[in-house]
Amino acid sequence: MKKISIEEHFATEAYIDYLRSRRDIPKREFVEDDQGRKIEVEWWAPSNFMVIDPNLTNRLCDLGEGRLRDMDESGIDMQVLSLSFPGVELFDAADGTFWAKSINDGLSEVIKKHPKRFAGFATLAPQDPDVAAIELERAVKDLGLKGALINSHIRGEYLDDQKYWVIFEKAEKLAVPIYIHPRQPSPDMLKPYLTYPALAHAMLGFAAEVSLHAMRLICSGVFDKYPNLKIILGHLGEALPFLLWRQDTMWNRFPFTKQPQKTPSQYFKDNFFVTTSGMFWQPVLQFVYSVLGADRILFAVDYPHESNRAAVQSMEDMPICSSDKEKLYHLNAETLLAL
Repeated sequence: MKKISIEEHFATEAYIDYLRSRRDIPKREFVEDDQGRKIEVEWWAPSNFMVIDPNLTNRLCDLGEGRLRDMDESGIDMQVLSLSFPGVELFDAADGTFWAKSINDGLSEVIKKHPKRFAGFATLAPQDPDVAAIELERAVKDLGLKGALINSHIRGEYLDDQKYWVIFEKAEKLAVPIYIHPRQPSPDMLKPYLTYPALAHAMLGFAAEVSLHAMRLICSGVFDKYPNLKIILGHLGEALPFLLWRQDTMWNRFPFTKQPQKTPSQYFKDNFFVTTSGMFWQPVLQFVYSVLGADRILFAVDYPHESNRAAVQSMEDMPICSSDKEKLYHLNAETLLAL
């Protein structure tokens, strides 16, 4: 059965070198650990960093033989590539725009070399929304990219702010989705996590951050203005499918400046897709399938941060009919991304 995985990450050596050259966060730097060994750390906030596995960096930057071999070993036919975190949302507008264009140009060249194996999501710098919308159009029309991936908040701001809606207007016009990818909670929310820093990441903070971002979009009325806008969330929806019933029951108990036209569950089912990235647990996968059906779920791995093999095995074990499995594995992606 054909397999297209749509949240698969990469980096370029030039981008990694730029992070190493920076004096301000985000940055990479080499330090000595307690045993005097030289290690590399990546800083995302003043009290928030991660030790970098050099093998992971090598796999991120490998857009050729090694990556294709990993795909072949698990039977993955195509990866939809996107820049790995930290993204350009953390830079000032000028630097972010420069690197977005550079990364999109480079990604386009990789896809031209392997058009049957790779597609891609554009990198954008929403710090300058008008320029980001122009870059999205260039990336789709000129470079052949299939949408964009944005790493949640933009230096503490969220896309429900109407100054960013020009990006959504452009995405709807181009009929391409925006993938909202996790990052650590915004500066206003981060402090309580840092008592136990692991909580700020995939253990809890990522899902809390993106689910909040998605609900802000729903509350903002953006989907009433752009009813054909499509948003993708990873990790089986960042826990939102679990909450939809309760959100609907609470929807009319609190005032809105302008009441949105639909309930949260209706917006979620009309405007959102979720992927299986980094969530290879059968009970949750079956639950989300029961809530959203087969048409709103897409196969993804979160490579190289997660295992191709584990992702495929969880899908193979899924007790659903082959026609629905085809939708999850590749048909939904082919339709949504015009592959």
